[in-house]
Amino acid sequence: MLTTIKHGEITWIKLDSPSAKEVADLSAQFFIHPLVAEELISPTIRPKVDIYKDTLYLILHFPVFDTTSQTSVNREIDFVIGKNFLLTANFGQLEPLEELLKQAQSETSFQEKNFKEHAGFLVFTILKELYEFSLRQLDHIHVKVDISEEQIFNGNEEEMVKKISLIKRDILDFCRIVYPHGAVLNSLEECGENFFGNNFTPYLSVLTGDYMKVKNLAEGNKETIEALQQTNESMLSTKTNKIMKTLTIMAFITFPLTLLSNIFSMNTRYTPIIGSIADFWIILGGMLVATLGMLFVFKKKKWL
Repeated sequence: MLTTIKHGEITWIKLDSPSAKEVADLSAQFFIHPLVAEELISPTIRPKVDIYKDTLYLILHFPVFDTTSQTSVNREIDFVIGKNFLLTANFGQLEPLEELLKQAQSETSFQEKNFKEHAGFLVFTILKELYEFSLRQLDHIHVKVDISEEQIFNGNEEEMVKKISLIKRDILDFCRIVYPHGAVLNSLEECGENFFGNNFTPYLSVLTGDYMKVKNLAEGNKETIEALQQTNESMLSTKTNKIMKTLTIMAFITFPLTLLSNIFSMNTRYTPIIGSIADFWIILGGMLVATLGMLFVFKKKKWL
């Protein structure tokens, strides 16, 4: 699907999962380099920025939370930037990009603000909105981390093992998608100064700052969930140890009872006490004394 918006001297062409024919037609119209045209046809694994004679080619991936897989998946957007045109190709839907397209089609103020001098201003607006979108994508992670902390300290350690693992996977996928942006934006600042001019350098620096906000917040959530995972494992281990301790004490307490009962149940001719008056109560008292003795030893050694 191809959408074209023109205001003044600047043209924005938006492609959704472009076909080979669409790319070929646009390449002929805007003199796009064959290497760029080839990469536009299919998604690319790694983000990058390349500068050609009259165009700048930028590839970035942004995280989008997928409710089915319960983790962040990447959505690619390619920018082919010329002096008076911008071609964007996205693979998979990006909500902020669709919203910006609607504004560009209907709002004159948006056009006057972003379709001026060169296409760099439009690129700046799109990327800034995408980083704002990434910050909003982190909100669901932040909420889950807070809920996990509350659940852990409410005694739900066992239930939280899987939930924490899912949150950790989501954060790791998010970080894996956004971390490469740092090197790409640094390269964009270097080549963008020559391509757009010195006056545009502050705009590129703002984008780097927006990226750092996303990165730092993601790292903060990553460190928090790792700390919570360790805490949960420690509390779960402590609870397990306590149960094992209780079971061990019960086993030792029942040991003298079992021993005495087995001794006096032996089929011998002359078993002491057996047959005497109150033999049952004597044996029962012996068991009670043995049990109290074991409890006394446990208390003295601070095992209880």
